[in-house]
Amino acid sequence: MRNPISFLSITLRLIFYYTAISKEFNLVQKKIMDISSAFSNISWLSVIVAAVSSFLVGGIWYGPMFGVAWMKEFGFTEEDLKKRSVPKTFGLSLLLALIAAVNLEMFIGVEADLAFGAIAGFLAGLGWVATMIGILYLFEMRSMKAFIINAGYCVVSLTLMGLILGAW
Repeated sequence: MRNPISFLSITLRLIFYYTAISKEFNLVQKKIMDISSAFSNISWLSVIVAAVSSFLVGGIWYGPMFGVAWMKEFGFTEEDLKKRSVPKTFGLSLLLALIAAVNLEMFIGVEADLAFGAIAGFLAGLGWVATMIGILYLFEMRSMKAFIINAGYCVVSLTLMGLILGAW
């Protein structure tokens, strides 16, 4: 014959686990609904404008401002850059910029204003992206100049994205 205390203990554990799992399931459902409503509240035009702004910043940043220094730091020549697939490079860059803009929009929220958007974009650029690039560059033994060029672009680009998204 089985021990009734053991049976009671197992039964209570099962009830506890079922209750805990049910609560977790409800939380997961709520989170999915929150993400769904967050996507439905996104101003997609502002996201597109913010993404395109990174192209404008990049064109200036890696063109007249730091283009020659960037090419030198990474060992590129004009001929090297002509060999790349322009549709692939710019198409995927636009897709990645859209993902970054959507992520930033969801991070700052629909209630954000211009100031909060700019600050959030700046902090995301400096606090997350630039620091992670810094870690990679330390292990890759890249120069401080290369870090400043690429991390600087990310900080400026995300700040402008945040400003656009917050102002919209």
